[in-house]
Amino acid sequence: VQLVESGGGLVQPGGSLRLSCAASGSIFSINVMGWYRQAPGNKRDMAATITSGAVTNYANSVKGRFTISRDNAKNTVYLQMNSLKPEDTALYYCNTYVSAPTGNSYNYWGQGTQVTVSS
Repeated sequence: VQLVESGGGLVQPGGSLRLSCAASGSIFSINVMGWYRQAPGNKRDMAATITSGAVTNYANSVKGRFTISRDNAKNTVYLQMNSLKPEDTALYYCNTYVSAPTGNSYNYWGQGTQVTVSS
């Protein structure tokens, strides 16, 4: 399974970006999909997750500004980021749990996409 992210870049404070992550490969079913972020010198933290039933969870720091969504037919997850702040600057990673027909679940990470918020 491969996760390909896109949509990162440089944006001014108060601006918006939309991240996309498409999963491909041998996929039986996808459970939770999510976005994590890691700033230099910090650990990787959850930003937002969404289940296959569209139940969402957000870090307190992004609530009301970020919206996670997914297209199950395309195995794609999105992160709409509004009202961006300099403290949102980080490498953003896509993450997903994929189930196999055996019932086992496997965790996958994308390569990361850089988001920089600066004037």
